[in-house]
Amino acid sequence: MRSLDHPETGELQLDAILSALADPIRRQIVAHLAADPGAHACSAFNLPVTKSTSTHHFKVLREAGLIRQNYKGTSILNSLRTEDLEAQFPGLLRAVLRPTNRTPLPPVLDVHERD
Repeated sequence: MRSLDHPETGELQLDAILSALADPIRRQIVAHLAADPGAHACSAFNLPVTKSTSTHHFKVLREAGLIRQNYKGTSILNSLRTEDLEAQFPGLLRAVLRPTNRTPLPPVLDVHERD
C-alpha cells in the first residue's frame, strides 16, 4: 500500500503552518475541509489553478501538517488534521478561518502630526 509522509503532531511547526496558510488557494482548501469534514478527493475542490499547481498546494498543506492525505485506489483523499492542530496550536484554525467582516481600525496618526 502506498503512503505519504506526514509530520507527527509534536513535529508541527507554527512557521510552516502559517507559511502554508499565507496562500489564498491553500486557505480555500482548508476552509473547504473545515466546512465539510471527511476525506475528499483533490478533484472535489473547484480550484482556479492547473492540476500541477493544485498538486503543489496539497503537498505544501500536507508537509506543513494541515492535512492528511491517503491513497484510495488511484485517488488521494484529503482530510483536515483538526484534532492534531488543535492539540498543538489551540484556536489557530478558528482564528484563521474566521470571517474577516470586522470593522477596520482607524488609521494610525503619525506622532509628528499636529492638530
